[in-house]
Amino acid sequence: MGFPMKIGIDFGTTNSSVAVARNGVVEMASFASSSGLSESFRSVLYLDMVKQAGGLTGVKSWAGNIGIDEYLAADPKGRLVQSLKSFLSSRLFDKTEILRRMYTLEDLIARILRDIREQAETQFGVPIRDVVAGRPVRFVGSDKDEDDQFAVARLEKAYLQAGFEKVQFVMEPVGAAQYYESRLDHDELILIGDFGGGTSDFSLLRVGPGIRERGRRPNDLLGNAGLGLAGDAFDARIIRKLVSPALGAGTQISSMGKMLPTPNWVYAKLERWHHLSFLRSRETINMLESVRAQSQEPERIEALLHIINEDLGYQLHRAVQKTKCELSAATAARFHFTDGTVEIDSMVTRAQFEEWIVEELRSVETCVDGLLTRCKVERSAVDMVFLTGGSSFVPAVRKIFADRFGEEKIQTGNEFTSVARGLALM
Repeated sequence: MGFPMKIGIDFGTTNSSVAVARNGVVEMASFASSSGLSESFRSVLYLDMVKQAGGLTGVKSWAGNIGIDEYLAADPKGRLVQSLKSFLSSRLFDKTEILRRMYTLEDLIARILRDIREQAETQFGVPIRDVVAGRPVRFVGSDKDEDDQFAVARLEKAYLQAGFEKVQFVMEPVGAAQYYESRLDHDELILIGDFGGGTSDFSLLRVGPGIRERGRRPNDLLGNAGLGLAGDAFDARIIRKLVSPALGAGTQISSMGKMLPTPNWVYAKLERWHHLSFLRSRETINMLESVRAQSQEPERIEALLHIINEDLGYQLHRAVQKTKCELSAATAARFHFTDGTVEIDSMVTRAQFEEWIVEELRSVETCVDGLLTRCKVERSAVDMVFLTGGSSFVPAVRKIFADRFGEEKIQTGNEFTSVARGLALM
């Protein structure tokens, strides 16, 4: 019996999704959690020590939405690891120790992908071995094509470890374009903007029923461009401006009769979700306890230690995301984070937020303009702009495209699942 479905997986920095296509009809996989079913699978892994047979203690892991439920219910808590996709291009991340066990990056990602595969198999009632998988144009931290090739090789290894047998990688914006094309009754030259948690990708290509009928040609894809920044970079600015100062950034310590700044590298790690959980090491804790003893504002360092010791990255992430989303709909929002004795409460305006992310916005502008220049395409020649991904809701991001192509040419839809839907249709 032949395999009746085409499978597309969008493994994302923050969320992942799975789509199946049968005879051109797309269905999304749904994933369970304590709050109900969702088409998004959180790209997280929770590890904790548990009692095993014979009274021995071992490490157990949970991925996705269930992993978050386990993490929130645990007391004391184990380790919640986020944004693993952001490490793929880094040759510095080979192995890491979690709960006294060593794991490669591929081991950790494979654990997430295996859960995604097994839950999709349960829902659709068939084994899933072949997959069309999304990949960014430019991975986080990548400086050259060799870095991207290295990242793809590691991601493919993780897919194979997770039980897949054949993986075809497709640029994520091309997957989004495939989904957009499925709704067209005429041909267009389109610009796709795919904004993930860690990357922003753009593709310029011709799509439509006429293209499909005559058969796709390599030159239908005029060009791709990408940046290793997106939603997480916007989050980092909120951390830097609202959170880190409350946790001791910019304060001073007294050492050997001199006033010195509190070490800044910890706050740089705090800004990056994929580094935050790895701050909970004995070396870092010891250093911060020494800083607290010498600090002019020890209560702030104590608050930082609490967040690291209790592994509160997910809760902090959720508070940042809530503020960012509210600023997409309103001109001001309240940032509020509390846990135990730690409380951070501050108002922020959309104008302030847009000022904080101006450097990232300029990078997006430069990337889009560079793509048009390389492809020798005038702005007026672009028929439509399709934006997908969470950061496409940020008004300042949307304005970049409205200013260049006109508000009437911008379309959105299924912002969190369009890539997976398109991959399944390919």
